[in-house]
Amino acid sequence: MSFASPTFLWFFLPAVLGLYWVLPGVCRNALVAGASLVFYVWGAGAFVALLGASILANYAAGLALEHDRVHGRSRRGRTVLVGAVVAQLALLAVWKYVAFASGQLHEVFTRVPVLRIALPIGISFFTFHGLSYILDVYRGSRSPQRSLVRFTMYIAMFPQLISGPIVRYHEIADQLGQTSHNKLEDLSAGFPRFALGLAKKVVIADSIAPIADAVFGADPGTLDWRTAWIGALAYTVQIYFDFSGYSDMAIGLGRMFGLTLPENFDRPYSSVSITDFWRRWHMSLSRWFRDYLYIPLGGNRGSAARTYRNLVIVFVACGIWHGANWTFLIWGLYHGALLVVERVTGLARLDPDRYLVPRRAATLVLVLVGWVFFRSGSLAQAAGMLHVMFVPRLAATSTLLTDAGIGHQAAVLLGAGLVAFLLPRRFVMGRLLSTGTGTTAMTARYACSLLAIGYVSVLAAAGTFSPFLYYQF
Repeated sequence: MSFASPTFLWFFLPAVLGLYWVLPGVCRNALVAGASLVFYVWGAGAFVALLGASILANYAAGLALEHDRVHGRSRRGRTVLVGAVVAQLALLAVWKYVAFASGQLHEVFTRVPVLRIALPIGISFFTFHGLSYILDVYRGSRSPQRSLVRFTMYIAMFPQLISGPIVRYHEIADQLGQTSHNKLEDLSAGFPRFALGLAKKVVIADSIAPIADAVFGADPGTLDWRTAWIGALAYTVQIYFDFSGYSDMAIGLGRMFGLTLPENFDRPYSSVSITDFWRRWHMSLSRWFRDYLYIPLGGNRGSAARTYRNLVIVFVACGIWHGANWTFLIWGLYHGALLVVERVTGLARLDPDRYLVPRRAATLVLVLVGWVFFRSGSLAQAAGMLHVMFVPRLAATSTLLTDAGIGHQAAVLLGAGLVAFLLPRRFVMGRLLSTGTGTTAMTARYACSLLAIGYVSVLAAAGTFSPFLYYQF
């Protein structure tokens, strides 16, 4: 069930919000937990059993860890920890990577069958939530959740279940027990943020998706350099407006139900370095890897060589987390290598206001090159695209976009999306809507609520919405 679908907008969300307003506060957790399971069943069907098994296993592991800590059984606690972590990673590996591995083995050993395994939606996100819970409880940073309803609400919370933000347990543990909220204040703060995200998704991302799909769906040898660049720019804009739009909707929905979810984007295309980019892009994922992989590996506490190794390991894991394809692995290695280069050269420590324009432009090009790997179906396609883009055949022409029926509306909205590259680094519309004060913030809230929802509802009713890009991860 997409947030941009009529089913969600006109039936599911109003029904759940209506119950939230009429039921007493003590029912909030049960309502959100139950609605989340219904939401998942609607989109994933029988895979809800997998989600349920993950919830029960992590709930039991958290209680066991607390019991062993209280009774001084540190060795047994470590055993429970290792078992829970291995089980979570195995769950992710089986459903997400076994089919890819069988395909690679089949190319070498033809007798090995190629397995076809359907990917449960949201598995990367609810698995990371489970790992965060287990590790936070083991470290003692938070006590285990004794209420199964509250724990289900944390793992399966429908606003962020499918595509994040990734909420570390210690970020939200204290909110799970709160039941008294100013519902009108929450609604007035959350609804405009939801409307902003819906507009980003339906008006911008969905409108320019056909451009990216047409270019990346073509043989690179049939493209000219202009068309290749247009396709790469279209995907760069699409993935930002699609994913940041989802995050805005999730944060807005969470606030409407009295929950404050972490921010996930901070004007990433205004970054002055790749280091800066990863402080601004998918911030909840960056923080997760920092807390649960980079720092346990040693972070930057050892030698420079060990720090570089840790960075590369983290970004290899980040690439693989996104999907089972060599393109994601190369994308992760590419970003990890760029981060190492910036540390070696000192660019990571350079004052962000020095050489601002050329550094923003160079960073944007580097990020765009990475998106070519990320979007391509194979390494050969990515290499072909980059060859056309950077070693152009100036005489070559392509009518791909006009042949695909892509008209002026998509071009205009692509231009509107490209404006995001030029906005000031500190201007973040989502934060303005959620926490801004004064006439500007109030006007922005009314504009998003009245104009965006009206236009988006028409598009959604016409069936022009599409699944969010991060559903596949």
